[in-house]
Amino acid sequence: RADRPFVAVNCAGLSETLLETELFGHVKGSFTGAYRDKLGKLELAHKGTMFLDEIGEMTLRMQGLLLRFLETGELQKVGADRVVGRVNVRVIAATNRNLREMITQSTFREDLFYRLNVIHLTVPPLRERRDDIPALAKHFLGHFAGGPGHAIREITPDAMRMLTEYHWPGNVRELENVIERIAVTSANAMIQMDDLPVELRLRQGTTFRPKKERRRTVADELYQRLIQERESFWTVVYPLYMQREITRSNVRDLVRKGLEEARGNYKIVARLFNMDQCDYKRFLNFLRKHDCQVPFKEFRL
Repeated sequence: RADRPFVAVNCAGLSETLLETELFGHVKGSFTGAYRDKLGKLELAHKGTMFLDEIGEMTLRMQGLLLRFLETGELQKVGADRVVGRVNVRVIAATNRNLREMITQSTFREDLFYRLNVIHLTVPPLRERRDDIPALAKHFLGHFAGGPGHAIREITPDAMRMLTEYHWPGNVRELENVIERIAVTSANAMIQMDDLPVELRLRQGTTFRPKKERRRTVADELYQRLIQERESFWTVVYPLYMQREITRSNVRDLVRKGLEEARGNYKIVARLFNMDQCDYKRFLNFLRKHDCQVPFKEFRL
């Protein structure tokens, strides 16, 4: 589909009714101002790719319409009384929200999640892939300072080191904005340390340097749901494992966290994971059967 249409829609930037019209199109006279038929983005992306950005902002009703389209490929425009055709589209969705958490809060449809979750890619924050920063900075510099009238051509090693060491809470967008600001305001041929914003220079001091953050793991997310949200191991962890959404290693890491809290006592772990007393043997049998059991002696004090 590389040579076919690539159509993008920001789900957060449109109301429910506008988003429905944007995706599926409408027929003439379907609402005030609909003076002609309009093709939807899904129809325009036929045999190509549809990119749905911020899909976590989509309403439950729109999620239902999208799910039906993904299942059948059929298009029914707003105001039409029948299906107008079928399209073949590859759908890519993106979000910065935790959809699994939204499912537990009944704000995102579970069936839609599993329909979309074929190939799952997680993009780490910029601070966890610092090797990318020099290439991105040079790319943005070429974009903003590449035209006539711009003196900047390079970034000094010291300035690049400062860019690399900064923790970038705003990720790539923040880096892009910093480079654009420098390209507009600096008259130097090379970006010096003094050209960088004050917040970047302050962060170089030991006092201001942020603590190194540990990336949250799958086990961390599951443990939070069990301990803080009081969900049961059998309704959260077990189905995810049996559906191969999580791995044996994820379950072992989760059990290890429970043993740390329970000081090596599996009975306490079972209670922490919100199981009934009669489920204790079932829990141990599950761990043995699937090779998820962790030796408890190392956690005993």
